Order: sequence, then C-alpha cells, then structure tokens
Amino acid sequence: MTLWQPLATPIGELTLVGHGETLTEILFANSPRREALRQTLPEGELPLAARELQAYFAGALQHFTIPLNPRGTPFQAQVWALLREIPYAETTTYGALAARLGKPNASRAVGLANGANPLPIVIPCHRVIGASGRLTGFAGGLDAKAWLLAWERQCNFFGADRE
Repeated sequence: MTLWQPLATPIGELTLVGHGETLTEILFANSPRREALRQTLPEGELPLAARELQAYFAGALQHFTIPLNPRGTPFQAQVWALLREIPYAETTTYGALAARLGKPNASRAVGLANGANPLPIVIPCHRVIGASGRLTGFAGGLDAKAWLLAWERQCNFFGADRE
C-alpha cells in the first residue's frame, strides 16, 4: 500500500511517499501535490527512507541505498541515472549532463528532466547548476538548494562517514 510520512529537516518538512521500503516521491512543503496526496493516501511509516534521510541531514550519510521507484519517461530515467553519479559535494551543469548523454544540444531537455525528478536529495538534482556557475531552479527553492550544497561541502570537508 502506498503511504506518506512527514519528515522534519533543516530545509523544512518533507513528505516521503512510498510503499514498503521503496520510495517513490519526496515532496517539499511548497509542492502543489503535497496536500492533495496527503488527503488521498494514508499516513504511515517509511522507516528506511526516513532513517537514511535523517542520517544525510546529520552529516553521516553520503550514499543512499533506499530502493527507488521514480516514474518518468525513458529520457527522464536516463537523466536521473546520471544525477545519481554526481559525486557528493560536487556539482555539474545541464550542458555537461547533456554531453554525457551524447546529446550536447539537449541541455534544456536535461533541465526539464532534472526539474521533474520526483526524488530530490536522494536523486541529487540539487547538484546541477547553470553554465555560469549560478544556482538555477529547484523544487524546494534556491535557498534550500544553496543549503544542501553548502551542507555537503561542509560535511565532506569534515570527513562525514562514507556509507
């Protein structure tokens, strides 16, 4: 059965959505889907997802092992797979991801796929920045994106456990 669980974090309350140990979505407090989803699905516990995200926000986890089931197009799935390869505390650009896909002119399409990522943080779309080095769109807001990048740099510098 699909259910949701609230999770308090330093960047605001997240809504985890999944079934069993499989995570299907992470919604920020500002998500337009959040309230409708919370009214249609039962609240419950997603213990593995909650535990790993809490460890991430405590600076003790850099690699997630949660089983994921994001829903998207084949192109989106390709982009999301590349996002998971971006090293902790590092960034890349939309253009670089497009080039890695063998489609160097597809940076806008990569940006759209990045924006459609249903599992932010776990599939680290926050690690993608504009070609100029500036932060660009993020479902949780640019302040949250800046916080996540700064947090990862800080934890990486101080030697967070590499799980």
